[in-house]
Amino acid sequence: MTQQKNTQVGPPFYISKDEERQLRLAAEKISPSLVITQASSFDEYARQLMVPPAVMDLARKAADIRFSAWEIEGIRQLLAPAAPGAREPLLRQILINKSDPKQGGDDSHPPYIRVACTGKGDYDDLAAEHGYEVTHEGDYGSPVVLEIWPAQHYSPMHSHGETTGIVYCLAGQIDVMSYATLDWDAQKRGLVTLTPGQCAWLTKDNYAVHKVFCPLDGGPNPTKLLNDTGDFGASFHVYLNQDELSVALDDSHSRDAFDYIDEVTHEKKQFQTYSDLSWRVLRSVLAKNARDW
Repeated sequence: MTQQKNTQVGPPFYISKDEERQLRLAAEKISPSLVITQASSFDEYARQLMVPPAVMDLARKAADIRFSAWEIEGIRQLLAPAAPGAREPLLRQILINKSDPKQGGDDSHPPYIRVACTGKGDYDDLAAEHGYEVTHEGDYGSPVVLEIWPAQHYSPMHSHGETTGIVYCLAGQIDVMSYATLDWDAQKRGLVTLTPGQCAWLTKDNYAVHKVFCPLDGGPNPTKLLNDTGDFGASFHVYLNQDELSVALDDSHSRDAFDYIDEVTHEKKQFQTYSDLSWRVLRSVLAKNARDW
């Protein structure tokens, strides 16, 4: 693709409809394939043969992961805006906190939720009202993360440095834009939409820079930072360091931190990869709520 300036249209990708069409066509030709899925043509099969074996192994191990119907409905209820006068549900409250600079949040883009599958979360204590007493702080650099993307919410453009990993769609739809470099005016290489059972991937040499967006309907009364619906996409992420030795916390080549481009200033910054919740706490809340239905 030719280099494109992010000045024409609004977020998340700052592209016109014609540019979107061209980028989706580009993603159908790029090699190795941006998406790992069941091949439906010889060309697609050949492009997926070029995906590194370590990535394919991660994708195969994730292939049978699914949300149950009650888990999907439970997450939707925890994301939906509360009725007037009612207390905000758990995931909605986390989104509010994360978008409020007065609470240490980031108002440069709509927030999403990171759930540590093998660790602790910064907001686990918010679940105390559900019967959990939690006093720890969130872990950084979890190798396995569930990410919950409210409809119309998105990440900033970011790089996963020298890690190897997958972005596996579990629910809804997830758009992934691949970039050639980590720069506001970077060349866009291709745009794909993931549905459940499909995954994007990355290594230090391929597709390490991307942006993720949930294209579902944000509801009738969205604000700049929060949608007005419980609809969401969910993705399962695995990020492995080149080796599993200890690394410095300011080393953005590891999963402990990654570099990103600020949506407002267009400057390169660094994010410590803490998680918002632990899966243990979130699933317990979902199960408790399902029993109350």
